[in-house]
Amino acid sequence: MKINHAPTIYAFIDSQNLNLGIRTDIRRNGRIIYHGWKLDFQKFYIYLRHKCHVSKAFLFIGYIPHNESLYQRLRSYGFKLVFKPTVVDSQGKTKGNVDAELVLHAAAIEYPNYDQAVIVSGDGDFYCLLEYLQRLHKLEKLLVPNPKKGSSLLQKFEKFRTFLVYEKKRLERSEKQA
Repeated sequence: MKINHAPTIYAFIDSQNLNLGIRTDIRRNGRIIYHGWKLDFQKFYIYLRHKCHVSKAFLFIGYIPHNESLYQRLRSYGFKLVFKPTVVDSQGKTKGNVDAELVLHAAAIEYPNYDQAVIVSGDGDFYCLLEYLQRLHKLEKLLVPNPKKGSSLLQKFEKFRTFLVYEKKRLERSEKQA
């Protein structure tokens, strides 16, 4: 008798796209069409575990030494952190693009360890990864932070797509935490 087991589901999270996609106000023609809000990462981890049945959640993030307490807090919630070295651009802005690391982990390093993947990003740069995972029947879900900022390239994955903004009440950080 064959025993069916629940699939192993991993989440691969573009932290910058997630954070900026949720918290940044969006203006069109001088008026705000989207009011940003603050994500509670602990609630988000619980959401991934319970709603998406994720057993491991990889958070891809640029490493900044003075943010060590943030990294410890994220680890305490359950996230597995994957760091990218950062650089400071000519305008003094810190950059740490994690796209390549996320693709490498999802398509190669962690690929044999999971049955299904949840990708968290609205970035069209992940189109080829999403297409690859879909073709191999490993794409479970695409969580896009905000429909106002998500790439139009991701429309092809509509049946997998959920917009996190619609989960705001469940995932927003409360005022007393801010």
